[in-house]
Amino acid sequence: MPDEPQSNLPVWKIQETHPEKLNTITEGLSSIADPELGYNIIQLGLIRNVEIKEDHALVTMILTTPFCPYGPSMLEAARKKTELVLSIPAKINYGTESWDPTMMEDGLIDNWGLYG
Repeated sequence: MPDEPQSNLPVWKIQETHPEKLNTITEGLSSIADPELGYNIIQLGLIRNVEIKEDHALVTMILTTPFCPYGPSMLEAARKKTELVLSIPAKINYGTESWDPTMMEDGLIDNWGLYG
């Protein structure tokens, strides 16, 4: 899969357990943008995992910085969007990984003009 645009993004558990829901959740979460950076949370690689538990969906999400002023609203938007598109209750797990630009979709870092 190295030729796919999102090849550097993590593999979510939903891909293995509910592959038919992958496009739905990806498209839904793609509608949530980081207002400062202008990219959506999928493009930035902020969604580290999506899984469906017995009675809810669990989304693991990180932020570009722990002090992101838009962090709480983006986390809540991701929770609400997950509930909407999957039609089940959702919870957000704030991940422990530190974000870095290599987590972005392939090719986006080139558009920043800051690296390479």
